[in-house]
Amino acid sequence: MSTRILVVYYSATGNTASLAEALAKGALDTGAEVRLRTVAETAPPEAIATNPRWQSYVDAGPRADLATLDDLEWADGIAAGTPTRFGGPASQLKSFLDTTGGLWAKGKLADKVATSFTTASTAHGGLESTILAINNIFYHWGAIVVPLGYNAKHLLESGNPYGGSWVSRKSAEPDDVALEALRLQGVRLATITGHIAAGLRA
Repeated sequence: MSTRILVVYYSATGNTASLAEALAKGALDTGAEVRLRTVAETAPPEAIATNPRWQSYVDAGPRADLATLDDLEWADGIAAGTPTRFGGPASQLKSFLDTTGGLWAKGKLADKVATSFTTASTAHGGLESTILAINNIFYHWGAIVVPLGYNAKHLLESGNPYGGSWVSRKSAEPDDVALEALRLQGVRLATITGHIAAGLRA
């Protein structure tokens, strides 16, 4: 049975979506079966309208299907991504993760492998605290948290062992350094998940 990876994210302007797509590609490169999913936009129209890039992204429609609890139960490994909001995950992603209590109560999320990633508009805008906040949810699930680390030379350039990230100064889109870090995170997630899933199935 192939390793099953779910990449679930919220994106307001497309940057987090680009990171998610790069991570999904890395997992696919290992031969894993991958589901790329987003979550519903719940911000009021007047808030979205204050940011032209946010409005444009919403108007263009989602780049992936909406995540379901079935996707979480299906997956052996999970990657969750979000822009930082005051040092924590965006409410759109958090709201989806907050619906997982039923799966948690049945032990359906235990022993899954999990990792996280994020974006921000400033260098000290909460990248690491956002990743740690997402990981807190994984700890409660009983998941096995896998950081990005520095296990590849390229990652010394990305500068975030907690998880892939991107600082979007002046609305810049993710560069090749960031996208490669996310691809490597996908490879790492799928590889480690494959070993653990095989052991559990045995």
